[in-house]
Amino acid sequence: MTQQTSDAVLARMMALHPKIIDLTLDRMWRLLDALGNPQNTLPPVIHIAGTNGKGSTQAMIRAGLEAAGHRVHAYTSPHLARFHERIRVAGDLITEPDLTDVLDECYDANNGGNITYFEITTCAALLAFSRSPADYTLLEVGLGGRLDATNVVEKPALTVITPVSIDHQQYLGDTLAQIAGEKAGIIKRGVPCVVGPQQEEAMDVIEAEALRHHAPLLAYGQHWHVGQEAGRMVYQDEQGLLDLPKPNLLGAHQISNAGAALAALRHLGVANDHCEAAVTGAQWPARMQRLKTGPLAEAAAQAELWLDGGHNPAAGEAIAGLLGTLPKRPTYLICGMLNTKDISGYLRPLAAQAEKLIAVSIPGEAATLPAHETAQAARAVGMNADEAASVQSALADILAIDPSARVLICGSLYLAGSVLRENG
Repeated sequence: MTQQTSDAVLARMMALHPKIIDLTLDRMWRLLDALGNPQNTLPPVIHIAGTNGKGSTQAMIRAGLEAAGHRVHAYTSPHLARFHERIRVAGDLITEPDLTDVLDECYDANNGGNITYFEITTCAALLAFSRSPADYTLLEVGLGGRLDATNVVEKPALTVITPVSIDHQQYLGDTLAQIAGEKAGIIKRGVPCVVGPQQEEAMDVIEAEALRHHAPLLAYGQHWHVGQEAGRMVYQDEQGLLDLPKPNLLGAHQISNAGAALAALRHLGVANDHCEAAVTGAQWPARMQRLKTGPLAEAAAQAELWLDGGHNPAAGEAIAGLLGTLPKRPTYLICGMLNTKDISGYLRPLAAQAEKLIAVSIPGEAATLPAHETAQAARAVGMNADEAASVQSALADILAIDPSARVLICGSLYLAGSVLRENG
């Protein structure tokens, strides 16, 4: 079978609901019941929610579990280059024949019913996982938590909530407390919950929800601590201290993500040496990823080329912090964002780190913010900004100014996916 086979089924699924996002679980329960409720026969589930760091934390948990010899299913979204990236069955990306089969089965079982693309493809992932032996299932929330399509497992083995910040207000609420309430909706009765660093307003909501469900918390600053010391990462909980290398995923924010992953792994009984593999062996594309091969990297020649998919104010702060720690080098941004994002909040912390921003529209994305609006927003926060027709032309413009520049392509996972497809 060819790649177009699953693409054709996915295209049909896009027409099953007029909205891309419509948060409710009713349609999930209907289709899962028609499929025989595969969510009830999964290997032990670790369910991960949060605004930032979900994917990185999941990647580190998976690396630790696999280092310990476990077979691990993993579900994440969105994908970057190919849909198959969302579904990892017992350690491997789902095959094209298997993906086509479960998509077709879900499409037929849905019988033309109203259901969103994310919901029906989540059902396909759960169906695939239920049919393959594994030791654990990692489920990353798509949006929010309480009404997210992944929130259908009655008794997970563990839940994890990474840092919560303002994002997706149109769906989750205007305040940090409201958004935290949606994230905390994954907490289940009696199920332990690992909680990463939180602002007080968010933590109050999470603690209240955990108390209501009698769910033990394993919270940063209370039950576990993590930080940097002498170029190393030091983690400590009631089981003792771990002196580890810094995560191979770059940025100070990855220290706290690693801490949450370690808290989860220690709770699951993973040995210390496998915990080290979690922070040194995790791979997660488009999170301050250095591009060293491919057409774009070759065109950059002497330049230093980076890619990041962060897209909210907290991500902007994290990226700015990392750029501030790198060796001094003129830094240019190639930025494209969705029109649903807080672009000023994202760009403001980056203004001090960038010589110039060149704005692009995200190719093939209906919800892209037009390049001229991104450039206007950049100027409004004090950046020198211009626009270009594509990432390639933006890169050429930068290299004409400084052939040895540091170039960061940033602003959206959708832009990052476009870059990875073209650079593959």
